Amino acid sequence: MSVEAKIKSYILENYLFTDDESALGSNDSFLEGGILDSTGILELIYFIEDELAIKVEDEEMLPENLDSVSNIVAFIERKKR
Repeated sequence: MSVEAKIKSYILENYLFTDDESALGSNDSFLEGGILDSTGILELIYFIEDELAIKVEDEEMLPENLDSVSNIVAFIERKKR
């Protein structure tokens, strides 16, 4: 399963309570769409760290890195370089 698919599946199952992939676009903002609040973002960070073995530093906890599926995928790709 790709990184994008893992992230999207996690959000769909845990926050939107569906397996319908059309319910979440890759560029949909989690905060603007009311999908995640600050606690949800922290849970998402823990998921990323556990599932993908990526450490998210405090200074990296920014919307540019974590506010959509596509932002997270790009962030993870940058971290793996």
